[in-house]
Amino acid sequence: MVNNDMKKKLPIGIEDFVEIRTEDFYYVDKTAMIRDLLNAWGKVNLFTRPRRFGKSLNMSTLKAFLEIGCDSTIFEGLEISKETQLCEKYMGKFPVISISLKSVDGADYENARSDLRSEIGREALRFNFLLESGRLTETEKGMYKKLVNVAPEHPDYFKMSDDVLKGSLSVLSDFLQKHFGKKVIILIDEYDVPLAKASEGNYYPQMVKLIRGMFDKALKSNGSLYFAVLTGCLRVAKESIFTGLNNPQIFSISNVGFDEYFGFTDAEVKRLLKYYDFMDSYEAVRNWYDGYQFGDTDVYCPWDVISYCAELRLNQHVMPKAYWSNTSGNDAVRRLIEKSGNEQTKSEIEALVAGETIAKEIHEDLTYNRIYDTIDNIWSVLFATGYLTLRGAADEDIYQLAIPNREIRKIFTRQITAYFNNMVRKNSKRFEEFCDALKTGDAEKTEKLLTSYLYDSITVRDSAVQKDKKEILYHGLMIGILANIDNWKAKTNADSDDGYCDVKVEIARESIGMIIEFKYADNARLTEGCKDAMAQIERMDYTRELKLQGYHTIYKYGIACFKKKCKVVCEKEIYVLEEG
Repeated sequence: MVNNDMKKKLPIGIEDFVEIRTEDFYYVDKTAMIRDLLNAWGKVNLFTRPRRFGKSLNMSTLKAFLEIGCDSTIFEGLEISKETQLCEKYMGKFPVISISLKSVDGADYENARSDLRSEIGREALRFNFLLESGRLTETEKGMYKKLVNVAPEHPDYFKMSDDVLKGSLSVLSDFLQKHFGKKVIILIDEYDVPLAKASEGNYYPQMVKLIRGMFDKALKSNGSLYFAVLTGCLRVAKESIFTGLNNPQIFSISNVGFDEYFGFTDAEVKRLLKYYDFMDSYEAVRNWYDGYQFGDTDVYCPWDVISYCAELRLNQHVMPKAYWSNTSGNDAVRRLIEKSGNEQTKSEIEALVAGETIAKEIHEDLTYNRIYDTIDNIWSVLFATGYLTLRGAADEDIYQLAIPNREIRKIFTRQITAYFNNMVRKNSKRFEEFCDALKTGDAEKTEKLLTSYLYDSITVRDSAVQKDKKEILYHGLMIGILANIDNWKAKTNADSDDGYCDVKVEIARESIGMIIEFKYADNARLTEGCKDAMAQIERMDYTRELKLQGYHTIYKYGIACFKKKCKVVCEKEIYVLEEG
């Protein structure tokens, strides 16, 4: 086995290209993106991708390549180094303004505005040599000081007005062009985070006005601009903040161009796994983290792959887990589930979770204050943010959508379970009737109420899984109902001496125990399924442990299910523990 202590470090959470290249981190070469960007040439370029797909690292790579003072050695051996003419023309030739708006997330407008000013100030401070520049007037140097973020107690502190903030990037680029005699490149990472946070904090109109004004001055009427690159999750509608911008080039997840530069391709994942001697985990990595389609390219989520490999280095038997989904509240999925009272939406969610595709009209131009207004908008948001992906080619605006992989499917099932449990609690009368029917052995009423729960719930099924796995989905639903009862102890796959029953219930106060066995009834042969379930309870002696614990009344339930139909049979057994 290879000694992984001698291998390169994995860049968990590191988005700085220079740090990755100089501190011996593993790097998946995406520098060919620089070549394609310079060859495609657009004055303003916008890349939209879900979070954790390498946007920030690519922006850092662009900055490291283009900025005056570039260390060319960190690009040696990478794809871009083969492009000698491009390197001679562009490498280290430009002043670069690079900001990230991901931290502009204030709870109100004033705090968000302060965050934005701080980000501009920190970037402006990188160019403090402008104060000594012989090419700037004293007035211009005074204007520069107003951009630099200093503490309120500092004598140079200036409370920046909205107008000054709007013009800050334009003014800074003017000064840099004047100093270097070269036009400026502007990089804006996560441009839409302030808009998302403003929508949540109910100050959206103010933030839109501020961002629109800043972008108008920096990206449209800026004579010092050479070109600009922006990244974000959503392609915010042009009329919202890109008003008047002359045809920006937009590269979204549906575009073929640049599709392989965000996320890992299958070949890149195999190369990484082989390097760390983890090829035995390839199928697990593919099932959990692959499945996203950007343009014509199938990609993995890089955050997931790197995070899982980092854990494999500590324990090669560790199972995959949800890394990407744990970095967000998954609000878009929750909002969709909440719309599942609509039968059409419910059936579409069930189809997605079952591994099928659904056809939806997708609109990539959205505004954050309207993304949850309609179910159509929610579908579009789920696509843009990576919870759903394209399968095949789109037919104009009609996309065949699917859940990408096991990790995202797990997000859906968790949200479905949470929604179902909340629904159970809200209808207390039905819940009490169901529990009473179960603990009295009323099979007919249990069947009727369980059927109603099945019709009201989003059935978590998977047409690709084996029959026994389908059964697990139903006893998971049963556990979801019973978990709401304080004095009932319900376990799924509870231990017994000779095997495992699907659900075991103990009501200690009343000396009542239950064994519930589910069967998935192919072709709706429900009666036969119930007989098989009851026979298994007897054959495996599932009631033995309840008897040894002294339970007096034991109900044996055989439940057969097919999609949203079920049949319930029950047998009651009275048991008295004999002394000695």
